Amino acid sequence: MGKKAYPDATELLITADGGGSNGYRGRLWKLELQRLADRTGLTIGVSHFPPGTSKWNKIEHRLFCHITENWRGRPLVDHETIVQSIGSVRTTTGLRVKAKLDTGTYAKGIAVPDADMDDLDIIRDPFHGEWNYAFRPRSFRQS
Repeated sequence: MGKKAYPDATELLITADGGGSNGYRGRLWKLELQRLADRTGLTIGVSHFPPGTSKWNKIEHRLFCHITENWRGRPLVDHETIVQSIGSVRTTTGLRVKAKLDTGTYAKGIAVPDADMDDLDIIRDPFHGEWNYAFRPRSFRQS
C-alpha cells in the first residue's frame, strides 16, 4: 500500500513501543528491518517510545479507540470476526482502516548470531541511539 501511495519515497519511519517483539533490544527485529531496507532500498528509521510511555503513541489514541468502538458488544469468536471489525472502521474525518489476516507460521526462538548483528548498517541517533536509529540499505553503502 505504501509503495503505491508514495512511489518516490526513500525513507520509512516506524514508531514502536519499547518492549515486546519490536522492542529496542530485539535482535531479530533489527535483523529483519535491515533485510526490509535491503529489499526495498528504503532507509528505515525507528523511534521507540521510552519504557512506560506508550500512552503517547498517537496510533493508540487515533486508531484503537475507533476499533474498540466498532467491535463493542460483538463477541470476538474468531480471527475473521476480529479482522472484519478492524477493517470496517470508517470515521467522518476520513479514516479508513485496512486489515488482513496473516495466516503465516513463524518460528519461535530464532537466535541471531553476533556476526549478523555486526553486519547491520545501523545509524544511531545522538539522542538515545538505543531507541532512535535507522537502517540504510546495504546495497547502497558508501565506501
